[in-house]
Amino acid sequence: MITPSQTVGPFYGYALPFAKGGEIAPVRDPRAVTVHGVVRDGEGAPIPDALLEFWQAGPDGRRTGAPGSLRRDPVDGAVIGRDGLVFTGFGRVPTDADGHYVVRTLPPPEDAPYLSVIVFARGLLHHLHTRAYLPGHEDDALLAALPEERRATLVAREESEGVHRFDIRIQGGSAEETVFLAFR
Repeated sequence: MITPSQTVGPFYGYALPFAKGGEIAPVRDPRAVTVHGVVRDGEGAPIPDALLEFWQAGPDGRRTGAPGSLRRDPVDGAVIGRDGLVFTGFGRVPTDADGHYVVRTLPPPEDAPYLSVIVFARGLLHHLHTRAYLPGHEDDALLAALPEERRATLVAREESEGVHRFDIRIQGGSAEETVFLAFR
């Protein structure tokens, strides 16, 4: 049995995820891409109770998404999710029992060619910040400053047209652990 000290929260899994939290892009937008992956611990085991937030600039470079993406039912006040019509620039998804997550978004702009990812997981006293780059942006200043083997932990692999895999490893050897950013 998992105890409260082994989980994120105890409220993250209950109150923070919301309907269609991974649907950052408008429904049926032909530019939409899927980013998915598995969050793993230091031993390589999937983390089934992580929570991920994704923040990004819009394809036009704007740093603000559409307001009101968390709509509520007018009768009972329950969160019913996004309207599916506008780009929000923000997503929040939990991992499933296998540590897997999925978000559907629009490609980021050239001047900010990444998705900012914040990881909340059991055993973390503070959340972790990283970035997910789609292929083709290896000249970004952050990526260029990293050794090649570390750089690879920030670049999603294209699995098929419009589908990218970005796995996150909380700990591990230097070539395995995802690069995390420190903000001071």
